[in-house]
Amino acid sequence: MSVLTPFRLARTTAFAAVCVGLGVLAHLFAGGTLSGPRVAGGLILAFAAALPWTGRERGLAVILPLLGGLQVALHLLFSVSVSSAGDATPYAEAGAHLHSGLVPGVGMLVMHGWAVGLTALWLSHGEAMLWSLLRRLAARLCLLLDVLLAPAPTPFHASRSTEPEILRTRSLRHAVSRRGPPMGVPLTSR
Repeated sequence: MSVLTPFRLARTTAFAAVCVGLGVLAHLFAGGTLSGPRVAGGLILAFAAALPWTGRERGLAVILPLLGGLQVALHLLFSVSVSSAGDATPYAEAGAHLHSGLVPGVGMLVMHGWAVGLTALWLSHGEAMLWSLLRRLAARLCLLLDVLLAPAPTPFHASRSTEPEILRTRSLRHAVSRRGPPMGVPLTSR
């Protein structure tokens, strides 16, 4: 088990919870009913699909199709009910759902599209903020370790420099003085 495994599991769990939560809310809003095993199966499906993608930072180009594909799979999973006899019948036949069979209507497709798009934007921005925060924390930690592990500074010795530092005003600090003989050239008398 690597150090990053708990971090990957937390990210995968958050993605699966958002994905299944979106599917469950949309399904219930449309008039469907759900059972506990269906929701648990949806969570397992979303978790298994998202886990391989959590190894590094992902953007909208990865999150949007993954979320869209999972919403289609969850729609199919939630739209098939198991009756007491054990045979699978669509909710539309029971009159409890707003679309016919497993094929959604135009309104449901539009609602799924909007929900998937907005949720994917939300997740990608959250992903970017998380990784930005982690990069900043790592930079601060490296800076702190550099300060703590740096060798002790050497004590100041007066013998380093016998000449005092030239004090210049702020406006003249880049000025070059060229008056007098060149430095380092011995003066010779004639």
